[in-house]
Amino acid sequence: MVERINKFGLQVDSVLLRFIEGDALPGPGIDADRFGQALSDLVHEFGPENRALLARRAELKQQIDAWYTARKGALPDPAETEAFLREIGYLVPQGPDFIIETAATDPEIAAQ
Repeated sequence: MVERINKFGLQVDSVLLRFIEGDALPGPGIDADRFGQALSDLVHEFGPENRALLARRAELKQQIDAWYTARKGALPDPAETEAFLREIGYLVPQGPDFIIETAATDPEIAAQ
């Protein structure tokens, strides 16, 4: 049976918690409580949005699976396929051009 431990409002598997606190964090010198609180903050902040995105993904997958099942054995028509994917919101119009700027990037990454 999996033992769960309540840590910063999260239910964490005891084996995973022992690994994180005993093996993963001490090497680089990361404080376990600071890490745990930061993780909890992220999970609680982004959890609802993540669940909604996963639900949307499942909905799209169901629609796509049903569409292809209905056309089983037929060669897909690219234009029809694209129209369907746009209709269900899987494909969206291309947005405007944009530039991403970063700060404090490691020189090895910045030079790529």
